[in-house]
Amino acid sequence: MASAADVLTYHNDIARTGQYLAETTLTPANVNSTRFGKVAFLAADGKVDAQPLYASNVSVNGVAHNVVYVATEHDSVFAFDADTGAPLWQRSLLSSGETTSDARNCSQITPEIGVTSTPVIDRSRGANGAIYAVAMSKGSNGAYHQRLHALDLSTGAEMFGGPTEIAATYPGNGASSTNGVTVFNPGQYAERQALALVNGTLYLAWTSHCDQGVYGGWVMAYSAGTLAQTSALNLTPNGSEGSVWMSGAGMASDGNALYLLDANGTFDSTLNSSGFPVNGDFGNTFLKLATSPKLSVADYFAPFNTVTESNQDVDLGSGGALVLPDLVDASGATRHLAVGAGKDAKIYVVDRNAMGKFNGTQNAIWQEIDGQLGGAVFGMPAYFGNVVYYGAVGDNLKAFPITSAKLATTPSSKSPGTFAYPGTTPSISANGTQNAIVWAAQNGSVGALHAFDASNLARELYNSNQAGSRDTFGAGNKFITPMIAHGRVYVGATNGVAVFGLLP
Repeated sequence: MASAADVLTYHNDIARTGQYLAETTLTPANVNSTRFGKVAFLAADGKVDAQPLYASNVSVNGVAHNVVYVATEHDSVFAFDADTGAPLWQRSLLSSGETTSDARNCSQITPEIGVTSTPVIDRSRGANGAIYAVAMSKGSNGAYHQRLHALDLSTGAEMFGGPTEIAATYPGNGASSTNGVTVFNPGQYAERQALALVNGTLYLAWTSHCDQGVYGGWVMAYSAGTLAQTSALNLTPNGSEGSVWMSGAGMASDGNALYLLDANGTFDSTLNSSGFPVNGDFGNTFLKLATSPKLSVADYFAPFNTVTESNQDVDLGSGGALVLPDLVDASGATRHLAVGAGKDAKIYVVDRNAMGKFNGTQNAIWQEIDGQLGGAVFGMPAYFGNVVYYGAVGDNLKAFPITSAKLATTPSSKSPGTFAYPGTTPSISANGTQNAIVWAAQNGSVGALHAFDASNLARELYNSNQAGSRDTFGAGNKFITPMIAHGRVYVGATNGVAVFGLLP
């Protein structure tokens, strides 16, 4: 059974808040270079671009373990004992005679493409629970494959007759279409954004390789119980591009709809009577997707200069969406909001009940904050205690408190140092409302893990380069989100996962 201590999905919950509220060990008093540091390294067979996941009290060979699950670009999933670091099982997701995909002439995911996106766990499935992952591979005949796998949490065995070969069609005359039908080409896409699991359905979305070739914006739904596809949607069916990657963040949800930031692509600035693009093309938009009876665009927001932004590759799609909890505005009304930012360095706060659609002269949304992020956002914010935390490219990590359902127009605190490309996606640990720490990974030839006091980011508690080589873990991966669980912090690296905790 799932517990509060589990981390079963990207950024901790379907809202993608990034808050782990069951942390009873790590506090601002003991997270420092004297008492805290690297305590283990979980060696794997390739780059770990996906966020690790954590499930407590899993029975493996009849013995209960707290387990960390690690997926690699070498198309493997590993289970490690979280307390000892011992490997419990390893499963290759390659079919016979296959290799991982090559980098597809793109520097985004290199040198191989296997499992890039963060998997998701459903502890209610089967006898022991299931972990779902999407793997890319290449056959001996040169054909590329994308497959959805469900693995038993205890053994790594394939479940539900899987894996399922991923394929899709959607009506349209846009990219990769024939006779009015667009077709998903598995070699043209990567599953970069994290998997979402909402109400028993898995949601996948796809990005291109460096904007190369002919592609559209695909979102797909699969049954978590059968691995059968239940719906597919092309976000640019009569145009092109408009992919979903969000720098590894996952589509967010309020328990019903999905929320995402779509990348540069065709947007029809001519609208129908409902205010929707006349040809159904939603490139460079903040999207709300209905999930029932099938995937469809329920609402959207497009910046007034969306076409220009797409043409200049200054799109929203580099960032991820965060669903905020219900907030009460100055008039006493309850607001349902979501927040996102992308390459234009503007924070957009939208009303999920009326997102603002498109207006060619102004952005008619709940709130827009300009000039406060020092660069583009390649990642997503975190939320804790009525504060939104953002880490843009070349910028300090910044805290934006919320009052009367509005974000502060200037940050209340910021980190002492800045984060080079791609900035940072923060995560937060706390014991309920107490002892909150903001964790942030740093990319570069020398990666680093940073910890800040959540109530004042100017107070850096720790970073992994403070103690000489003791806590270093090599180069930082590009889009790494720290995962906190049960007194430990896990950071993906080029050949495994660095584990941080209280020193012996």
